[in-house]
Amino acid sequence: MMQKREIEGRVHSIQSMGTLDGPGVRFVVFMQGCPLRCKCCHNPDTWDVGGGKSYMPSELVTRALRFKEYFCEDGGITVSGGEPLLQTEFVASLFELSHREGINTCLDTSGCMLTPEIKEMLSHTDRVLLDIKYTEDADYKSNVGCGIDAPLAFLDYLDAEGIPTTLRQVIIPSLNDTEEQVLRLRNIAAAHSNVDKVELLPFRKICSVKYDNMGIEFPLKDIPEPAREQMEHLERVVGRIK
Repeated sequence: MMQKREIEGRVHSIQSMGTLDGPGVRFVVFMQGCPLRCKCCHNPDTWDVGGGKSYMPSELVTRALRFKEYFCEDGGITVSGGEPLLQTEFVASLFELSHREGINTCLDTSGCMLTPEIKEMLSHTDRVLLDIKYTEDADYKSNVGCGIDAPLAFLDYLDAEGIPTTLRQVIIPSLNDTEEQVLRLRNIAAAHSNVDKVELLPFRKICSVKYDNMGIEFPLKDIPEPAREQMEHLERVVGRIK
């Protein structure tokens, strides 16, 4: 029987032992390429799908296995971006091989599209970190490049399939930092039984140097980072969703 040919993927970078990209200690693969142009994007160097370095799924699993003893029960592999949904077949293969080695899989995504190929990939996904960037369609279209219907449809599918999901949102002063907005996010989470956690992440401007190096303007350069007190208040508003 002929062995299935591996699919190459374009990878921006790898973090061997990440602790901020899903439960436990994670081997994090940041994919190259993104169809969105979020004004708060921290990694504009991932936009070009032709950039990065080429890898085979088996190469990454072999590297991840070196750190398996640190994963314990909760850790594993996380694929982030860029936007992993642009390289669905590669990610599906990577996750399938990971499962064969007993490694937990996690997908960090904007949920900006949903195709049969993406659904196949999700069948090999143990957890999703889903960015719900705003709770109003106009804000999505103005600041992201797609409407809110796409990530909500993605979330509905995750709920129907029972895939554990963490909702994430970057809190940006003057754009989505109100109590009303966070309450809407909480309501979205509460309406989906698969969502077991909501994470609010403070907007940071350390990425400005990347924009400078690329010779492009950071769209939110004049917006301040959120105060710690405001983040703590909004985290109390989100509270426990179950």
